[in-house]
Amino acid sequence: MKISIERGALLKAVSQAQSVVERRNTIPILANVLIEAEGEQVQFRATDLDIEVVDKALAQVERAGATTVAATTLHEIVRKLPDGALVTLNADAATGRLTVEAGRSNFSLATLPREDFPVMASSEYQSNFTAPAGMLRRLFDKSKFAISTEETRYYLNGVYMHTSDGADGKVLRCVATDGHRLARIDADLPAGAMEMPGVIVPRKTVGELRKLLDDDEMEIAVSVSETKVRFATPDITLTSKVIDGTFPDYTRVIPQGNTRRLEVDAKEFAQAVDRVATVSSERSRAVKLQLDEDRLVLSVNAPDSGAAEEELAVAYNDERLEIGFNAKYLLEIANQVDRENAVFMFNSSGDPTLMREGNDQSAVYVVMPMRV
Repeated sequence: MKISIERGALLKAVSQAQSVVERRNTIPILANVLIEAEGEQVQFRATDLDIEVVDKALAQVERAGATTVAATTLHEIVRKLPDGALVTLNADAATGRLTVEAGRSNFSLATLPREDFPVMASSEYQSNFTAPAGMLRRLFDKSKFAISTEETRYYLNGVYMHTSDGADGKVLRCVATDGHRLARIDADLPAGAMEMPGVIVPRKTVGELRKLLDDDEMEIAVSVSETKVRFATPDITLTSKVIDGTFPDYTRVIPQGNTRRLEVDAKEFAQAVDRVATVSSERSRAVKLQLDEDRLVLSVNAPDSGAAEEELAVAYNDERLEIGFNAKYLLEIANQVDRENAVFMFNSSGDPTLMREGNDQSAVYVVMPMRV
C-alpha cells in the first residue's frame, strides 16, 4: 500500500479513529488503526470491540492495500507535522513496516497484519432515519451530564434514546439519570423513526458522537437495532453496541404536582450558586435556597471553611420555603438553560424539584434535594 494525503485530512481522520482506542490494551491489535486504501480514498478503522469508527478521506492511492499501525503513535506523528505538508504512507508487507514521510521527516513504524483486525459484525437495523446534526447535538448535550458513573447500575451508564408521546404528538426522546438528577429532552420525531426500538447509548459513544455533530447543516443517518446503533455522515461512520439492560421507568420520578413556582435569570442564578459554593465543603457541596416573596437567598455554611450568602431578585409569590441541594448538581442543571429564564417547580423541602427552560416543555430536569 502506498498513498499520499494532505496532512490536515489525515490528522482529522486519524484523530477521530485514535480517540476510540483504549490506552491500556491487553490485545495488541486493538491499539492499532486499520488503514485501507482503494480507488481515490483511504479509510481508517478503529475499535475497542464495543465501538467502531470508520473515517474516510480523499488521497492519491499509488498502490492499493491495507495495514494496521499503532493509532496513538501515528496520530502524534501527524499532529506534529507542519500544516499543509503532503504525507506519504508506504506499507511494506515483506518487512512489516509502515514508513511515514513528509518533507525531510521520515518515520518507520511496526505493523500488524490486517487479517488480525476485528471488524464489527454488521447487523440488520430495524429502523433507519436521518436527523439534523443540531437536533441530535441538543438531545445528547443536554442529557449527558446526568449519566451515572456507578458501574453497579450499568443500565444507567448511558443515554436512553427512544420514541415517546410528547405534548404535541410523538417525539424522539433522550433521558439520562443517576438517581440524584434526571434530564429528559424531546425533539420532533424524524420520518422513519416511529418503529425505532428504545436503546441505551453508552457514555463513551455519546462522547465520540459529539465529534460528528458540529455542523448544523449536516444530516446524520441513524440506524438502530436491539443490540447496535449507528450514526453516519458522508465521511464518518460510528457504530456502537448498546447497553444490554432495561432503563427504569423514569416517568415515575418526574413530579407532576409541584405548584410552587420560581422564575429566575438562569445565568445570574448559575453564577450566584458558583460563588457561594466556593466555601462549601467538598464532600457535600450543599447550598441552601431560602425563598420568600420575590426574593431568593442562596447560602452555604461550612463549619471548616466559612459561610457565604447571596441574594437574588426573582419571581416567586408562594409561601416561604427552605430547601437544600448539591451545588454541583444545581450548577449543571442551570448551565443547560439556553433561554434567559429558568423555571423551578417545588413541592416541599423533601420532594424532587422540577426545572424547565422558560415555557419550553421539551426539556425537563429533575433534581433531588438534600438536607442542609
